[in-house]
Amino acid sequence: MSETPKKNDVSVVTLGCRLNAYESDVMAQNARLSGLKDAVIINTCAVTNEAVRASRQAVRRAKKDNPNVAVIVTGCAAQVDPQAFAKIEGVDRVIGNAEKMQPQIFSEIMDAVAPIRVNDIMSVKAHAPQLLSGGNRPDEKLQSRTRAFVQVQNGCDHRCTFCIIPYGRGNSRSVPAGEVVAHVKSLTAQGYKEVVLTGVDISSWGTDLPATPPLGDLVRRILKLVPDLPRLRLSSIDLAEIDPVLMEVIKTEPRFVPYLHLSLQHGDSLILKRMKRRHSREDAIALCKSLRDARPDMTFGADIIAGFPTETDAQFEASLSIVDEIDIAWLHVFPFSPKAGTPAAKMPATDGAVIKARAKALRDAGDAARLRHFKTRTGQSDMILIEKDGFGRAADFTPVSFEPCGARAGELRAAALTGYDNETMNGTLT
Repeated sequence: MSETPKKNDVSVVTLGCRLNAYESDVMAQNARLSGLKDAVIINTCAVTNEAVRASRQAVRRAKKDNPNVAVIVTGCAAQVDPQAFAKIEGVDRVIGNAEKMQPQIFSEIMDAVAPIRVNDIMSVKAHAPQLLSGGNRPDEKLQSRTRAFVQVQNGCDHRCTFCIIPYGRGNSRSVPAGEVVAHVKSLTAQGYKEVVLTGVDISSWGTDLPATPPLGDLVRRILKLVPDLPRLRLSSIDLAEIDPVLMEVIKTEPRFVPYLHLSLQHGDSLILKRMKRRHSREDAIALCKSLRDARPDMTFGADIIAGFPTETDAQFEASLSIVDEIDIAWLHVFPFSPKAGTPAAKMPATDGAVIKARAKALRDAGDAARLRHFKTRTGQSDMILIEKDGFGRAADFTPVSFEPCGARAGELRAAALTGYDNETMNGTLT
């Protein structure tokens, strides 16, 4: 749903991933600093055909709801197909994923003659850190969410057969560790109790830096040099790239939250190979067992695609069974959607009705796994990060509802976990 900007203000409509949400905050900051007024920025997503459709719809709605403001379109869908968005009636400017992060872009783009500024994303070799300042107005928060997100990486060097994102984001580029640590220190000093490291493929952090440090080095350095930070979290992780240093930090550092969101994608080794993933079913199971042996409170989230081309009943059952075998508490299910330009779009397709049924079965398995997780946590106590009065999350991402009592967003509060419903646990602040 589009936002209506206040007079002389800028609003940003975000579709897609956590990284897009973070970048929307940066764009809002840069737009205001540049003096842009009366504008709506649409930050689009291209991960599925449905995401592109929703992005187009958001652009049309923005102009319908705000006929007298400028409409600027950016994000992955705009990067991949800028002409298509430029043709939508009411669109004033289209800018690329690299361009949208340039601090001066909003003071330049509206004066430009050409409506499109989208360069070859593969030509981008460096990644300047996109860091949010403390705000320049009395009512402006540093970030719009309770926890602070820090972009440490952008782009992806891998070419999974179903994925269009590298063509929207380019190759992997890393923010140097020193700049990341300095920003985390600043966020902690401002009172943030949890920091989330985010990017397109954060497992690849460091591969383009001198000495190619692994992600584990960055995580270890943050925890060592920012001792006042209570919680550090990763947005997601590729199973094939959990380096030994990161593994040791996860196992031994209590301030690293006992939660990982895994880019799993499937539970059958042959389908994973056809996806061009770099792990097998056995790799995933062994990794999760090792982590849970070291930290019994470790929980997992995961992405799984339902109905990938050539997926047989037996291969689907492998995905269904891995939900229980790993005990994935937070399952994100994606019905396969072919993206033009990807190898998977040319593979023998699975019937649409079958895809729909398999996606439902996976979601049902995920719901059951979540309720099992809630059951194991009932009767325990934990510290929860307040997101709003009446709701917060434990370190393992467990959502906890409680009676509103004046709790402030961003606080860490002790809570007794007393029960649960379908979506959240119930708790009492202590």
